[in-house]
Amino acid sequence: MSSTVITRTVVVRNPQGLHARPADMLVREASRHEATIQLEKDGCRVDCKSILSLLTLGAECGKHMELSAEGPDAEQAVAVIAELFENGFYELE
Repeated sequence: MSSTVITRTVVVRNPQGLHARPADMLVREASRHEATIQLEKDGCRVDCKSILSLLTLGAECGKHMELSAEGPDAEQAVAVIAELFENGFYELE
């Protein structure tokens, strides 16, 4: 079991920011992993397995945030979630 924290900077690329649909996608993906997964914006860190917590971030398009995970599948979790951000949660035209 890994106790190393894996971190990566992610950027909100979809035009409407981290609204309900992408937040739901993020929660669904995070829930597939055992790792504790968090997202931090401007000093506010929230649990990626909680849609309400994610929505409180108010993350707009272009915002840089810190994604972190700790646990047995932390590397995989960060890689897959970072890919969602890179692909704009499939909302890019």
